[in-house]
Amino acid sequence: MHENVVAVKSKAFAIRIVKMYQYLTNEKKEFVLSKQVLRSGTSIGANIAEAECASSKRDFAAKLYIAFKECSETRYWLELLFETDYLNEPMYHSMLKDCNELYSILSKSTKTLNKNEEEE
Repeated sequence: MHENVVAVKSKAFAIRIVKMYQYLTNEKKEFVLSKQVLRSGTSIGANIAEAECASSKRDFAAKLYIAFKECSETRYWLELLFETDYLNEPMYHSMLKDCNELYSILSKSTKTLNKNEEEE
């Protein structure tokens, strides 16, 4: 059976986000920004999972685009957590690398879907 790479990567990223949230709330006592990044970071995979059960091509594309937007939002929260000294540089760059990888995959996927829709 073919493995959905973006689904696997987004779930692994969501797990990292949850662990980072636990670190931020338990160790750093940060409760506002951490909740935001938890929501957006785990939403990426949730929307990809929903896309896999889409009722139409348009529904599939819409769910992937939402995942793409959540990924963009997650990059913002990671940047803010880093710039406010809640995340150290190695942690930030590691999380950002994974987030950027998802962003790139989702960006290409949504562009391809839009192009294919225009051609139909």
